[in-house]
Amino acid sequence: MTEPEEESTARIQEAIERVLSRTGTAVSKDHTPSKADGDQSEREDRAALRRIERISTELEDVSEVEYRALRLERVVLAGQWSHGTVEQAEVSMRELAALAETAGSLVLDGVLQRRPHPDPATYLGAGKSKELAAIVAAVGADTVIINGDLAPSQRRALEDAVRVKVVDRTAVILDIFAQHAKSKEGKAQVELAQLEYLLPRLRGWGDSMSRQAGGRVASGEGIGARGPGETKIELDRRRIRTRMAHLRRQIKAMGPAREVRRERRETVPNVAIVGYTNAGKSSILNRLTGAGVLVENTLFATLDPTVRRAETSGGRIFTLSDTVGFVRDLPHQLVAAFQSTLEEVAHANLILHIVDAAHDDPEGQIRAVREVLAGVPGVQDIPEILVLNKCDIADPASVVRLRVNAEEAVEVSALTGLGFPDLLLAIERGLPEPREKVDVTVPYTRGELISEAHEHGEIIEETHDPGGTHLIARVDGALASRLRGSDTNGPASP
Repeated sequence: MTEPEEESTARIQEAIERVLSRTGTAVSKDHTPSKADGDQSEREDRAALRRIERISTELEDVSEVEYRALRLERVVLAGQWSHGTVEQAEVSMRELAALAETAGSLVLDGVLQRRPHPDPATYLGAGKSKELAAIVAAVGADTVIINGDLAPSQRRALEDAVRVKVVDRTAVILDIFAQHAKSKEGKAQVELAQLEYLLPRLRGWGDSMSRQAGGRVASGEGIGARGPGETKIELDRRRIRTRMAHLRRQIKAMGPAREVRRERRETVPNVAIVGYTNAGKSSILNRLTGAGVLVENTLFATLDPTVRRAETSGGRIFTLSDTVGFVRDLPHQLVAAFQSTLEEVAHANLILHIVDAAHDDPEGQIRAVREVLAGVPGVQDIPEILVLNKCDIADPASVVRLRVNAEEAVEVSALTGLGFPDLLLAIERGLPEPREKVDVTVPYTRGELISEAHEHGEIIEETHDPGGTHLIARVDGALASRLRGSDTNGPASP
């Protein structure tokens, strides 16, 4: 081994050791929410489903079922990178460790490989697969998690090599979403994404894969042995496609109710909270509104959108919408399934982009969020405020760098309340101009103005007088000017 190769191997090993030394930070046992987070009543229910260490899956007493406590999966991480630095690969592996812990696993070891592209057969290659198999056997792991997307053939070949279950990064994220979804729509969206992921990965063995017997009389498979003409795996695929079609119809049917709720809120400006997972979106929502939504130091703690009312320092009322967090290389199945949820962002008047300023790679998180939002029509035209959270523990140089590269940025700490007066002032500046109240009588010849007031304004009172339609409403400044110009009791129409 040459000297540069030895140095690279040493750096990779150091990176893996740092990843393993920090794996306990994803599911923090000593994390306590701030007073602004409320009583956190959901925390007990969420914790009741979390796996715990050192408990056997073999029940000695049936009463153990009541605690729903499952043995932690013992996992080994495996990743590779083809470009960038070791530090960037380490950040990605650290995130994979956090995902594994959030899903309910105990990370035992890991391997990191530098190669130009994944091996088409086993993703890692024959040599690294043997090394991984030895590590799995030595630490007693029962699962290997790959930091990437595996083709079905790669997963099967790697399982044959390491002799334990192999899952990829997408499967882990889907598992976390399945654990945390609560609403009917959220559960339907997650199930749809899971089925889309599962469909090309169905696998069968032996008789379950056999077709109809045909005419092999010599082997005793003649009359009475002919099957229905469809393999079991084909039947499973057909059932999955039928279920997926049902879920798409179900999600589509929820659209009108969501649209009605959105229309009811149209008279009040809406601010959407977006950001990378675990950046502190829910903590900021709680600090601004007292919503009391669940806050945990885990990835994807919030899946179902939450809408709450808030008020600026100047008395302006607006609504805040908390959305699902994003992650690098978010599975396309989830992006498609959660499209209806992401559309809430497109109907906002202002976007608060929450960034974890204390993270090792905040710029990478910002890029990941914007890549997902780029696929949502209309989001690009909405003004954005970059909210640099966790500034109380962030590197000052990193905060300065983020501020310089942003059009508008505000430094806050959801834990201490630092910077929230400045955030409210920034929100007030970013909200659309307040609506004006008009009290006018519009001639019947100007019916288009009445129609526009109904479509874009808030009608308080409407009566029909001999001189025209008497209207009391709240509308934007431009329409208010035109309504006053047509008022039969006021200035003449231009």
